[in-house]
Amino acid sequence: MADVIVACSLLTFTLPLIVFIAVAIKCESPGRVLSRQERLRAGRRHQVLLKFRTTVNQGERDWRRGWRLTRMGQLLRYTRMDELPQLFDVLRGEVSLAELFNR
Repeated sequence: MADVIVACSLLTFTLPLIVFIAVAIKCESPGRVLSRQERLRAGRRHQVLLKFRTTVNQGERDWRRGWRLTRMGQLLRYTRMDELPQLFDVLRGEVSLAELFNR
């Protein structure tokens, strides 16, 4: 329950930033704003977490260089703001804040 309260508080303050980031990603390159990342949890359980998309769309991929980070993606990864959507995962009860911070 404490995780949900903290996540709601954090989302209240970061929601304008989340909206700004989503618009910036959409303006910079076509495609989805969010991506899903699958991780393996304790007990061999799979978990899917939301993150902001930081790479170019698959149609724009340069096969010689592999996945390319967008300019916004570089900033998001450097500041770790690409993980802000994981607060929604906390609200849904799929992950706890302790699990997010212990990586």
